[in-house]
Amino acid sequence: MDPRVEKRLGLKQLADKIVSAEEAAALIQDGSVVGMSGFTRAGDAKVVPMALAERAKNEQVKIDVYTGASLGPEVDNHLAAAGAINKRGPFQGDAVIRGLINKGDVTYVDAHLSHNAELVRQGIIGPIKHLILEAVAITEEGLIIPTNSVGNSPIFAQYAENIIIELNISHPESLIGIHDIYIPGEQGDREPIPLTNAEQRIGEIGIRVPLEKIQAIVISEEPDAPSLIVPPDEETETMANILLDFFRDEIKAGRLTNSLMPLQSGVGSVANAVLDGFANSEFEDLVVASEVLQDAVFNLIDAGKVRFAAATSITLTEELQKKVYGNLEKYADKICLRPQEISNHPEVIRRLGLISINTALELDIYGNVNSTHVSGSKMMNGIGGSGDFARNARLGIFVTKSYAKGGAISSIVPMVSHVDHTEHDVDVIVTEQGIADLRGLAPKERVPLIIENCAHPDFKEQLWDYYNRAGEATGNAHTPHLLEEALSWHVNLANNKTMKKESTKA
Repeated sequence: MDPRVEKRLGLKQLADKIVSAEEAAALIQDGSVVGMSGFTRAGDAKVVPMALAERAKNEQVKIDVYTGASLGPEVDNHLAAAGAINKRGPFQGDAVIRGLINKGDVTYVDAHLSHNAELVRQGIIGPIKHLILEAVAITEEGLIIPTNSVGNSPIFAQYAENIIIELNISHPESLIGIHDIYIPGEQGDREPIPLTNAEQRIGEIGIRVPLEKIQAIVISEEPDAPSLIVPPDEETETMANILLDFFRDEIKAGRLTNSLMPLQSGVGSVANAVLDGFANSEFEDLVVASEVLQDAVFNLIDAGKVRFAAATSITLTEELQKKVYGNLEKYADKICLRPQEISNHPEVIRRLGLISINTALELDIYGNVNSTHVSGSKMMNGIGGSGDFARNARLGIFVTKSYAKGGAISSIVPMVSHVDHTEHDVDVIVTEQGIADLRGLAPKERVPLIIENCAHPDFKEQLWDYYNRAGEATGNAHTPHLLEEALSWHVNLANNKTMKKESTKA
């Protein structure tokens, strides 16, 4: 046995479970429900799904795939392209599977990420025939140590009939000890989650399963696909500075201190760039309690700004992967990875008083946010954890650039084409144009703040024209709308590739 494998395999009696990826893939039957580890391209199963994709080229294999969140290209690209995915949930982020979903070739179940564990407990998702779980080690006590994400793996392991472990020896052993695996009991017979600050440890360092469930072990050395976030640009830096000024005003008002409250930042370039803005600020002794730790978090740890960061996944660009995983001992006592039903749990979010920063695709003049659908019909990635955090956070903040497609699209519209976050869950909106603090405001009070502070100048007059005519037509109703025009901006975009009214064709 490879000494590297022997070192990671604490239970030597499991050595006879080691098989090839092809042998493990052959165990998965057509029509099965399969759970897979992984959350935002981190800690995901890799070699067995690729072997399954090869198998699907020669025989009928279609499975339902449930994960923590998005995976790397092995599943959401190659396995999907091979026609091997029937249903996917609860989140995805690859262009290939997105295209198949929007063509109707793959059924997609979008869901709040904190809800998935309950769907498994209730049997809505399942029965789970197999879990394919990437691990860095199996301890002498029989604990499966995940790699750099936890996601839904603990609940999948509890309910799956069989477990296939991808023992990935390319991940550093120093990952052992950073996980905190706590699984709540059944609803109706459950204690409060005993987490009163993000730095506590309330569970075990690995996932405990009956050893007879382990059907196969496959050795892997495949690295995680790097994060696709792009560096901050001038506009995202402007948004960061606007948000920092907002926090300064909150401190002056006595609502926050210089260490703020625990921060959550959603997946993606804009939210990461906004968080990066803290590096050169006066804020310090910060705590991050999020679902994903992106580049910005480790930059802030290096800058001495963040003292502790907890999440369910670590998702990094290639440069940061080398830096962090090449020296993980430096960060090990400052980070913690938990199951997503804990990191995203409403009980925990509300108790800790999180400040939540997530990205919007579009928003309307009353503060409703669409974070998933392009023009109401085409899925992007999914709602992810943004709903978990926005509804339950102390401050639910949404950030977006005020325009898209070179100025043809306004991110602020009369009515969103799809609602993910209602006006009741949106406290603050930030664009590169400015900020709208919507707390305590009625719908008509929000309109001038959103249009004047956040909309792109090219669309302000058009937005005011809609609102004023809606007010006249409805007798100044509580939430004025012209129903026959509310989505006309999206219709104009579909017909003329722009939302600008003057560009409509005769």
